[in-house]
Amino acid sequence: MAQSDKPNFIQKLKRWFKETVGELRKVSWPSRAEALAVTRIVLIVTVIMAAILGVLDFIFARLVGLLVNI
Repeated sequence: MAQSDKPNFIQKLKRWFKETVGELRKVSWPSRAEALAVTRIVLIVTVIMAAILGVLDFIFARLVGLLVNI
């Protein structure tokens, strides 16, 4: 393969974008209702996990504080 036969950067970039668009057309996108429902679930789980971790952090901080002050 000669040096001139190699695709240059611009050709590679165009090919990448073309293939990416082709793959995105194959994706089964969720409906707006499905996306909102899943987003709601993620936000609820995130808030619950943040609360649990906050409580555990508070408890462990108090325990470590008690151990250090002995």
